Order: sequence, then structure tokens, then C-alpha cells
Amino acid sequence: MTDINTLNGLKNFTNTLGKQPCRMPVLFVGHGSPMNGIEDNEFSRRWTEMAKEIPVPKAVLVVSAHWFTRGTKVTAMDFPRTIHDFGGFPKELFEVQYPAPGDPALARETTAMIHSTEVELSHDWGLDHGTWTIVRHMYPLENIPVLQLSIDYTKDAAYHYELAKEIEQLRDKGVLIMGSGNIVHNLRMVAWDRLYEPNYGYDWAKQINSTFKELIANGDHERLIHYDRLGQEAMMAIPTPEHYLPLIYTLGLKGKNDAVSFFNDQAVGGSLTMTSVKFDPVN
Repeated sequence: MTDINTLNGLKNFTNTLGKQPCRMPVLFVGHGSPMNGIEDNEFSRRWTEMAKEIPVPKAVLVVSAHWFTRGTKVTAMDFPRTIHDFGGFPKELFEVQYPAPGDPALARETTAMIHSTEVELSHDWGLDHGTWTIVRHMYPLENIPVLQLSIDYTKDAAYHYELAKEIEQLRDKGVLIMGSGNIVHNLRMVAWDRLYEPNYGYDWAKQINSTFKELIANGDHERLIHYDRLGQEAMMAIPTPEHYLPLIYTLGLKGKNDAVSFFNDQAVGGSLTMTSVKFDPVN
């Protein structure tokens, strides 16, 4: 049973956060290789530019492809640890720390908004590379609270789409919500010898990426939710769902009047795309 102190705490948090003069955009970011976290390249530079183009958030909430759990969780610690959830990369990458604060009050507020499932407050996770490789370029001062919301691997895309709608009001309270994954993500088919060839993509990868972009631009969320009906190319692009589902969250968060634009729209290594989406409110 929720006690009166918890209820008062949530009320005080909501009043403090307040409604912003304009609602925040929503971003889906293709994060690609962990090396993008330390490299100065076209992708990381665009992340830096994006932060300058949008309002400064009071907090950032990321749905990362790399926190795939049974059930839904949200990080709730004061200072989430930097997670190096990869192998085989240079020592320099493992030495990176991104000591941004968390926001336990925002974590509790987020759980209170979600009624379709019970959300666990996590003190064990932190910021994985789907999050910190991006936000360290966007907010290098490490002074903006950053949280992660996990993806329940037992649920389908339609479930995640509806869950996202439950936290849409955070956009009006200064929270930047970001999905981090890749629309086309098939590591088994990567042409490693052509990894650094600009915009190199297999024909099927570029074709299905264009289809996804068209559906996103037209607001055809139903077909994007049921991506398994889009043919063999879609299944090659999404052999497993974890990198695609963060996009589904951002589609669920899209408002009726949001403008849609694309950035970092490049193929990498044949079977990956960095294509990213901004859902921007039109005032």
C-alpha cells in the first residue's frame, strides 16, 4: 500500500518539475558501434548539434536496446554507474566514465504513470553504451540527470507501443525521451572489410530502411508495429527485436502535431543503418 509520504513526495516532484513552455521532442537515435562514444565523426557531431537545437532538458530518459529484461524496470539510483557492456574494443573506450546524476524522484514518477504493468525501481543497472555513448556528446558537462527504462523481452511490439503512451506527459515536464537502437541491425551479415566505406549498405538493407522511413513519415504505425509482415527484408533487418523496439517506444510517444525529420541517415557495413528520427512538436 502506498503511504502518505510517498504520495506527498510524488506530488512535490510533479510541482517542482512543472510544465514547460513547450513540450520536448522525442528522439530515436541509431547508436551503432560503441566507438561512436569516443570518436569525432559525422554521427557524434550530429548528436552534439542536436543538443543545441532542442530545449535543454531537465532530465533524459532513454529506452536502450541493451537493457532487455523480464518485466519493466527504471533506474532509480542517485548516480548510475557507467556500464561497459561490450568486448574487444580499445582500452580507451573502457576507461570512459559518464558520471551524470540519476533522478530517483523522476523514476518514481515514471512508475506511477505506468498502469499496464508493475515497474520495478532498479538500483543494479546504470547507463549502458546505448545511452552514454550518445549523451556524453550531447551533454558533456554531465550535469543533466539520465535514467533508463528497460524493454520487457516477453512482450510484443504492440505492448511496448501502448506502454510508451502512458509516459507521454513527461514530454510536457522537461524530460527528453530517447529510444536508442538501430532500425536495420544484422551483425551476422556485416561486411567488416567495408565498415568504414561511407554509406555502404546492401541493396536489401537500403530498400527496407527506405520502407521504414516512408512508414514513419506517413504515420503508419500499425505496419511498423507488425514489421514481421513486411517481408523477408524486414526479417533480415530485424533478426532479433531489441534494437528495433526503442523505435516503437518513440512512435508511441509521438504527438498528433509532431513534425517528423530524419538525421544520421547512413548505412554502415552493409547490414546496419544509423538512421535516426526526431519527432518535434509544432507550436
